[in-house]
Amino acid sequence: MITNLVRAVCVLSVLGLVAACGGDGSTDPENGNGNGVPTLSGDVQPILTANCTTGCHGGTQPILGQNLSEGQTISTTVNVASTELPTMDRIEPGDPDNSYLVQKIQGTQASVGGTGERMPLGRDALTQEQIDIIRAWIADGAKDN
Repeated sequence: MITNLVRAVCVLSVLGLVAACGGDGSTDPENGNGNGVPTLSGDVQPILTANCTTGCHGGTQPILGQNLSEGQTISTTVNVASTELPTMDRIEPGDPDNSYLVQKIQGTQASVGGTGERMPLGRDALTQEQIDIIRAWIADGAKDN
């Protein structure tokens, strides 16, 4: 009898721990940092590093001075005027629709008065899931987290 009770308590304890752990570490905006919001370091930066930094927006001379490398993204994008459309910041915290970076990755830059091609140039467009992650991070304030 005591053995069955101990076994039941152990099983319930393990199930409770599994349920409490929650997130699976994915880049799904529903999981992000545990509160449903993506983070720069865990969700957004991996997208930027994989798609934007090699040959264009990384290294010592990034195109248009926009360095999207780890440790540089915030200082070269958040509240920084776009070179192509100076009336719009590259990233406007809390406002993805008024963030030129979002317009460029969506390919909608011409609709806001911007120029050039959809980014990343010469590569496959970001997936809608990747764009949604970046938009959610910006909507939450584009925090350095």
